[in-house]
Amino acid sequence: MKDFRLWHEEDKNTFNNETNIYFSQCTSDGRLSLNELLRITSDIAVEDYSQRGMSRPYLVEKGFYILVSRASFRFHRMPLENEEITVTTWEEKPEAFQLMRAYEIKNKSGDSLVSGLSSWLLVDPAARRIVPTEKFTLRPQVDIQREHDCLKPGKIIIPKNDATLIDERIIRYSDIDANGHTNNSRYGAFIMDALPKQYQQKVFTDFKINYSKEAMLGEKLSVFGYFDDEAKKISVFGRTEQGLSFESELYY
Repeated sequence: MKDFRLWHEEDKNTFNNETNIYFSQCTSDGRLSLNELLRITSDIAVEDYSQRGMSRPYLVEKGFYILVSRASFRFHRMPLENEEITVTTWEEKPEAFQLMRAYEIKNKSGDSLVSGLSSWLLVDPAARRIVPTEKFTLRPQVDIQREHDCLKPGKIIIPKNDATLIDERIIRYSDIDANGHTNNSRYGAFIMDALPKQYQQKVFTDFKINYSKEAMLGEKLSVFGYFDDEAKKISVFGRTEQGLSFESELYY
């Protein structure tokens, strides 16, 4: 069995993880699923901090949840079943209320498969209030800013009046993570499950998602879609009784 490496490159300020794309991570066409991509990229962010001495329990003890807020990915080619990849991540200069993190996924030949950028909120676990990034002093200040081959995470405008209800689901036990709400990766499954079959089979080039409000255990999530075939863009958003839960865009 091959041993996959996990390492920091301090001169590049990057954290790297070699891994394989396994059968269970793929869709019926043998490509990495959207929810697994979200899981892989959020997990490597958590592991980066953990390897630097900032595990999730340690962060909670110091008064911080770090929750993904927005993410954007460009698919040069989605990884395939049994393909060996290297996932690289690094922090970039934060905004006032958002930590910034970039990603690059490459194959063994060094070809870029997925490029991404995400923003994360610092939240007080007790008060459930957002904390300014200037108060996060557990690691050295980050000033890196690089060019990114993906759409910038940002506001998503969905024509809600023309959107169609395409799915309804109850948030179940297996959707919830240790932060007490639906894990961010599960929304990738919610989105793809809700799409009509002809859109599920599209080869997507870009994906954006904004997380607005936590979906909690037992809540009903209503998923709406807007399909702009001329622009080759699908807009999908979800609502619970508490309001807007997420917004997303898929380009093909």
